[in-house]
Amino acid sequence: MTKQLLFGIRESLIYEKKWNFMGNFFGKPEYGPIQGAYSWQHLLFVSLFIGAMIAYAILLGRYNKNKSDTTKNKVLIWSAFLINGFELFKIAFNLGASEDGMSWTTDLPLFLCSIQLIAIPMAAFCKGKIREASLDFVFIFGILGAIMGTIGAAQNYNSYPVLSFPNVVSSITHSISGFASLYIVISGMASMKKENLKYVFGILFSFCILAYIANIILDYNYMFLMSHDGTPYVIIYNLVNGNPILYPILVVLLFVIYILVFAGIYNYFKNKKIKR
Repeated sequence: MTKQLLFGIRESLIYEKKWNFMGNFFGKPEYGPIQGAYSWQHLLFVSLFIGAMIAYAILLGRYNKNKSDTTKNKVLIWSAFLINGFELFKIAFNLGASEDGMSWTTDLPLFLCSIQLIAIPMAAFCKGKIREASLDFVFIFGILGAIMGTIGAAQNYNSYPVLSFPNVVSSITHSISGFASLYIVISGMASMKKENLKYVFGILFSFCILAYIANIILDYNYMFLMSHDGTPYVIIYNLVNGNPILYPILVVLLFVIYILVFAGIYNYFKNKKIKR
C-alpha cells in the first residue's frame, strides 16, 4: 500500500513537471517565471545557438568551398525553406492562439533582422546581378540580424521565459540568418563587387519603402521607421525630436553607412590577403 502511494505521488510530480513545462513553453494557460534579458539563462541559451550557427557555417562552408556553385547553392535552398518554414509555423501558431484574426500583420518580414526571410530565397533562386546582390545583402545583414535577434532581443526575453515557443523559434530563424551569412563568405559565394552595391542599395530601399507603406496602413513600426524601441535608434530619434520626415531618412542613411563601412572593411582585408 505504501509503495503504491509513493508511486502515485512520484507519477503526479512527473506529470506536474511536464504540464508546467508545456505551460511555460506554449503559454497555456500562461507562461511561467521570466528570467529576463541578459540573465545567465538568456546568455547561455543564445550562446548555444550562436555556437552551433558558427560551427555549421564553418563546417559546410569549408566542405563546399571548392565544389560547384550548384552544390553550394543547395545549402542556401535548404536555409530558405527552413527559415520560412519555422516562421510560417510561428505565424500560424500565433494566429491560432490569438483572438485577433489580424495578428499576422505584425509578423511581416519587414524588420531588418527578418528581411532574410525574403533575401535568402532571393539569393538561392534568383539569377545574375540580382542573385549576386542578394548574396551580398544576406552576407552584410545576416550576422547583424542574428545578433540583434538573439543577444539583442531584450524585449522578447523580458516578455517570455527563455525556454518558450517565441524565443526558441526566434533564435532558430535568426541563427539560420547568421548561418547563411557566414556560409556565403566561407564557401566563396560572396562577390562584394563595387558595381553590385547599387543593387544591394536597391534591395534595401525596396524593403524600406514597403515597410514605410505597411507602417502607414497598419499603424506599426517596421524597420523602426516611425519610432525607436529603446535600441540605438533612440539617439537619432532624440536628435531630431522625432521629426516624422528626418527620423526615417536618418534611419535609412544609417543602413547605407553600415553597408559602405562593411563593404570597405571586407574589401580592405580581401585585397590585403591577395597581396600576400
